[in-house]
Amino acid sequence: RRLSTLDRFLPVWIVTAMGLGLVLGRLFPGLGAALDRVQVAGVSVPIGVGLLWMMYPVLAKVRYETIAQHVANRRLLVTSLSLNWVLGPVVMFALAWAFLPDLPHYRNGLIMIGLARCIAMVLIWNALARGSAELAAVLVALNSVFQILTYSLLGYFFLAVVPGWFGADTAALHVSMWTIARSVLIFLGIPLLAGYLTRRTLVARRGAAWYDGVFIRRIGPTALVGLLYTIVLMFAMQGDRILHLPLDVLRISLPLIVYFVTMFGLAFVVSAKLGFSYAETASLSFTAAGNNFELAIAVAIATFGIGSGEALAAAIGPLIEVPALVALVYASLWAGRRFFPTSGIPT
Repeated sequence: RRLSTLDRFLPVWIVTAMGLGLVLGRLFPGLGAALDRVQVAGVSVPIGVGLLWMMYPVLAKVRYETIAQHVANRRLLVTSLSLNWVLGPVVMFALAWAFLPDLPHYRNGLIMIGLARCIAMVLIWNALARGSAELAAVLVALNSVFQILTYSLLGYFFLAVVPGWFGADTAALHVSMWTIARSVLIFLGIPLLAGYLTRRTLVARRGAAWYDGVFIRRIGPTALVGLLYTIVLMFAMQGDRILHLPLDVLRISLPLIVYFVTMFGLAFVVSAKLGFSYAETASLSFTAAGNNFELAIAVAIATFGIGSGEALAAAIGPLIEVPALVALVYASLWAGRRFFPTSGIPT
């Protein structure tokens, strides 16, 4: 069957949401400050609501009883860890220095994005691209644990140690594991627990056929509604800065675009060469290309201040990631039809 109208025209809805956000931010200059007044884990509550809702339907769709088979596949896990925690930070560090050698604040912001591996929107992109929901859930959980354990260490290494090797200025990143853990627990733990309990309860009462055929088909599309709502608010809050600093936004955007395309392309080729299925390849590729912008923004604001260049770069990250990853969804579907003829991807 063909993709739904909402899925097929998603780029149109996203561009419309961006435009609406910019208009709202322009018409109501104080809207961003008002939305940002109440925060949880460094993220605006209205945006937090959108983040939680767009993840809940996706996590409610996961067949948790099949996760064990993915955990047992060591090749998959080692491939994901190598892409996310070795290649990803190095690629972003190299691009940040290549594109922004004269703008250390923006450069630091990009590096912080590169260190914050995906835990949120990647589930949306993976679902749209027909990737494995179960594998994506495992990889997101794995990335969450590694973020808690390594974000501070990697931040110190890439911001305060490596630049010194080249005689450049260094920056200090002081962020506790609890700061990172709190963000992960809220924006991943809550929808994950809700999705798990929903599936376990309703499958026990109504059966798996009703759950997957009726319940999920009803709530599934609302994940994209939550995504569009979040995009409107993000652009409303950051629109004024974007419109007043167009050249800065452009310079920050270019390495981000190159990063998303490079990471997705490398991950897709490597995964396909290793003999993984299309669903596994798509999940590995989107988890490698996506980033946890909630964490990057929260840490940038807490460490350098809300008016800093680091915070601006972190805020621009998701604004570029959304359209870039949507484009990569279509690229993934095309590649799946082209190179995985048995994947069953609809036209």
